[in-house]
Amino acid sequence: MRVAIAGAGAVGRSIAAELVGGDHQVMLIEREAKQFEPHTVEQAEWVLADACELASLEDAGIQLCDCVIAATGDDKVNLVVSLLAKTVFAVKRVVARVNDPSNEWLFTSAWGVDVAVSTPRVLAAMVEEAVSVGGLVQLLTLRQGQANLVEMTLPHDTPWAGRAVREIKLPRDAALVTILRGGRVIVPQPDDSLEGGDELLFVASADVEGEIRKALGH
Repeated sequence: MRVAIAGAGAVGRSIAAELVGGDHQVMLIEREAKQFEPHTVEQAEWVLADACELASLEDAGIQLCDCVIAATGDDKVNLVVSLLAKTVFAVKRVVARVNDPSNEWLFTSAWGVDVAVSTPRVLAAMVEEAVSVGGLVQLLTLRQGQANLVEMTLPHDTPWAGRAVREIKLPRDAALVTILRGGRVIVPQPDDSLEGGDELLFVASADVEGEIRKALGH
């Protein structure tokens, strides 16, 4: 996959290093000369340019990218980059960093954003997930709020222990996608059995999350 990252600060470089490690082609676009440090992620292509300028993006070949990540420390810049990437260059996937949680409502498809990542929200979700057993925790919002990735940890004394996945009567707009058990990642099959301590990951629309709790007896 070819990925363009706008912003080569600490966040942008960290993302680039992770993606390069996964054998993706990465291009870092940075407008500040003081942050233009190709030696920090040598395997990435570096472009000294303003990602808010149409000509700069075109010259960089952003139209050839499968994904654009707007990772600067300025929400206004991230919104402009997202809008240009989606509406002008028809990039399939646009991910934007939200620096100020009060701006999160702007990061929608109207601005070309497919996935908005707010560090405070992610951290809060991780803390909640770490201390929650038996409750449903929202980890990530998908498709501008149309669906969420949610997690439920079954108590060790759960009545579901030993019962098959096919017995869970989930609502129509919900799907069990993964079971985390110890160090294992299990793609659930209908005849797989559940165990106490299992972490269940669901993709579901927000309005059926209550039904998931009821289906699992919470």
